Amino acid sequence: MKPSLSLTALSALLLGMGSAAPVISAQSIIVNPVQTSLNVKVWTDRGSGQQVPNYAPGERIRLYASVNQAAYVYLFNVDPQGRVDLILPNRYQSGANFLKANTTKAFPAPGDPFTFDIAAPYGLNKVLALASRTPLNLDQIATFKTQQNSFATVNVQGQERLAQALSIVVNPVDQASWVSDTAYYNVVARPGAVQPAPVQPVPVQPVRPAPIQPVQPVPGFGDRDWHDRDWQTSFERRSSLESVYAEYAGRLRAEGYVQVSVRQHGHHIQGEFRRGDRRATLEVKQKGNRFEVELTRR
Repeated sequence: MKPSLSLTALSALLLGMGSAAPVISAQSIIVNPVQTSLNVKVWTDRGSGQQVPNYAPGERIRLYASVNQAAYVYLFNVDPQGRVDLILPNRYQSGANFLKANTTKAFPAPGDPFTFDIAAPYGLNKVLALASRTPLNLDQIATFKTQQNSFATVNVQGQERLAQALSIVVNPVDQASWVSDTAYYNVVARPGAVQPAPVQPVPVQPVRPAPIQPVQPVPGFGDRDWHDRDWQTSFERRSSLESVYAEYAGRLRAEGYVQVSVRQHGHHIQGEFRRGDRRATLEVKQKGNRFEVELTRR
């Protein structure tokens, strides 16, 4: 789908520590396991029932989102090939992503100078609505390249990378303050054209990975070296960069630090933390199965 903007689809991963970490599944994409009074809904102009609606290339689609409490709403679309588009926020007149309680917003809204036009590839698309009572920092996911760009450029592509990035984004947020919802639609060929069969989403139970195994060497909370101004270690382990970062970030949060920013560049994640007037910088680098971890306190 194009604004001519092409819309796109998301996926699955869990990042963080503890039983209440965000859960990602192939169907729901990202789920908050903590019960919250905040609720968000997303659907297309052809309904939100059990049957996934079909759209042919060239047709226009309109998306709707609603919240029961005032919240900031972020809309992503992922197509069958894994391309990700950030629909909301944008720089058009209806692009502000703060919604008042018990209101419904359309995208595009009547009077907007753009349309969402359906385009190939054929198959199942997913639209993710992520609502939060506080603004989320999406700098690592999408950026407006210039003042003239009305839609942000998504920096991560593919279901797994988007899921990893979203997990990091919601990790420092109060768990009871965010929630998500997912809508689906098929892109199909017009009558008479050859096309793949429309796809219906298959229910998938959220999958929780096995508990993170301790790395070697790993300092405990009471280890004297861990509390030094400059601390570092390196080790080998079969794991993901995001999981290792989450483990050490969890140690800092257990000490009362709050994560204020995080950036990922390839195989390098750097996070900034604060506790009162104290600051800490956590860096995790990956080279194959080898990890380098460095912590600086000041």
